[in-house]
Amino acid sequence: KLQRYVLVSGTVQGVGFRNFTKQNAAKLGIGGYAKNLPNGKVEVVAEADKATLDQFITILWEGPRASGVEDVKVEERPFSGEYTDFTIRY
Repeated sequence: KLQRYVLVSGTVQGVGFRNFTKQNAAKLGIGGYAKNLPNGKVEVVAEADKATLDQFITILWEGPRASGVEDVKVEERPFSGEYTDFTIRY
């Protein structure tokens, strides 16, 4: 298992992106969170096995219908085990 720190940019705030992220993370059994940042990006921390995270990143590139994802930056980090479910942070 590992953690991925993800920054999603484009039209990703005010379009249901965090909820979309949470729903898909729950379906895949991913722990972590999604949070809007002041710079207009969405921060996502996700923990699972590599194959599941690869699938999740592909879903983030798609985004919800109203979004316009322009970039997804991914940083691999050590698994922390601190996330039991996926939440939206404010």
